[in-house]
This record gives sequence, structure tokens and C-alpha cells, in this order.
Amino acid sequence: MAKTKARDQSLLAAMTSANLYKRTQGKLTRQLTAVGVAAVVLLGAYTLAGSLMFAPDGVRYGVPLAISVVGCWIAFRIVNTPYVADFLISVQAEMDKVSWASREELKRSTIVVISTMFFLAAALRLYDFFWVTIFTWLGILHPGDAGS
Repeated sequence: MAKTKARDQSLLAAMTSANLYKRTQGKLTRQLTAVGVAAVVLLGAYTLAGSLMFAPDGVRYGVPLAISVVGCWIAFRIVNTPYVADFLISVQAEMDKVSWASREELKRSTIVVISTMFFLAAALRLYDFFWVTIFTWLGILHPGDAGS
């Protein structure tokens, strides 16, 4: 029982603390993660405000505002908890090791992918036309049944 109480107190202390865990490591990744989580919270609060259209103004604006403030604080605290922060620090370290494609290589690869997709679409259309023609000729399909 004592361990649970100590753990609860440390969670409460961690959630109310404004300290940053390893403040110089993984800074960009943690900031972007916090912004992403906060954006989800803010969009949810905005949607809630729209659904409270017929509520009194204090409720209509106060509840979403409170959810926004608490949600943004939780987003800030989540990315500064040791477990999550260490994970995000290691993510940024791995992303720094990635060798990214050059702009020209990216253009060439995009052209290859798009042209392959058009080729496959044309091939599937030809196969469809072939099989519809065969099945219509055999009497399995009637002329108005197929989309071709």
C-alpha cells in the first residue's frame, strides 16, 4: 500500500512540476510531439464548443477552455516524463542518422512511381475489357451487366 501511495504522489508531483527532463536533448522532437498532441486537444475542444451551441455561454466557452488548458499542460508534461522523453530523444538520434534523398533523386523516384501506377491502371483496364468481352461472348454476362 505504501508503494502505491508513493507512486501516486510522485505522479502528482510530476504532473504539477514545470521542470524539463534532459532539456537539451531531443528538443525538436519533443516540441513537435507536444504541438501535435496539443493540436488534437484543441481541435477536440473546438468541436465540443460547437456541440454546446445551446448551452449557457459560461458552459459553452468555459468547459472547452478548461479542457484546452488542461490538455495542453498534459501534453507538455507527457513529453517531459522520463520514459517518453528518453524515447523521443532516441527517435531524434535515429532520425539524425538517416540519409535523406536529394531533391533530384526524389523527383526521379516520384516519376517512376506515378508512371508505374498509370501503367498498372491501364493494364488492369485492358484485363477487365478482355474478360468482360470473353464472358459476354460466352453468355455468362449480358451486354448491360458489365460496367465496360
